[in-house]
Amino acid sequence: MPRKRKLLAQLSALQSNSSFPPFDALENPNATPDGDSSPKSSKYFAIEKKNSSQLEDDFFNQPCISLAKSFLGQILVRKLPDGRELWGRIVETEAYLGGEDEASHSKGGKQTQRNAAMFMKPGTLYVYQIYGIHFCVNVSSQGEGAAVLLRSLEPLQGLDAMRELRSASKKGPTKLLKDWQLCNGPSKLCQAFGIDKAFDQRDLTQDAAIWMAPGHDLPGEQDVVATTRIGIGNRGEWAQKPLRFYLRGNKFVSVVDKKREREMAAMGHFSCS
Repeated sequence: MPRKRKLLAQLSALQSNSSFPPFDALENPNATPDGDSSPKSSKYFAIEKKNSSQLEDDFFNQPCISLAKSFLGQILVRKLPDGRELWGRIVETEAYLGGEDEASHSKGGKQTQRNAAMFMKPGTLYVYQIYGIHFCVNVSSQGEGAAVLLRSLEPLQGLDAMRELRSASKKGPTKLLKDWQLCNGPSKLCQAFGIDKAFDQRDLTQDAAIWMAPGHDLPGEQDVVATTRIGIGNRGEWAQKPLRFYLRGNKFVSVVDKKREREMAAMGHFSCS
């Protein structure tokens, strides 16, 4: 497919190009008073960087909503112990603002051993387990206890390895997963990329096994759908806030909100298809 070839060509370009596009900063909804309150980084994962083309501290140091949007189109890279690299383009995210956000694990500023990564420097991974089985991966941002959930990826490289990892997480024989089924959900992408609790509190700018590379042809505002988050239950007004962001028309997104897309088209955000 032409688009697939184009993305693969961009992967080759990333190996030799360390620059990444600028992004627009949004107003920080979680601004904190001045003082000695800078986020801390984990002492356990101070690993020397080995990647010349990756997103650095300045990129991650954004307000949560801004970072959630800026992630769209960027590339998550995972280097397996055997040296194989998995590449996935981020196509869906959710912002969790901390503080008053009733759906956030850090609501009310509550800091625990489990959610400590949400209070660390921007770019720190927060990995937690759901249902005692599956994992979800988040990235800390500016703002006390704020983080972005990575919901879906478009697989680009290492798809066979992703299938192996997905199959290994299931009991008994499994059907061969199609490309769009590999990473279209937060737990699925963690399985496909071999991300578990051992990755909690790791720094994306310093780790040799996982990092982010700059994407090319990044989406504009007209390409991004803003809608409600998934599976947060009864959280009052916070359940209705448009804090989930995905690339319109991308088949690797976990859940498409056609109603919201029509509403945004009516407001002139993009044309109807």
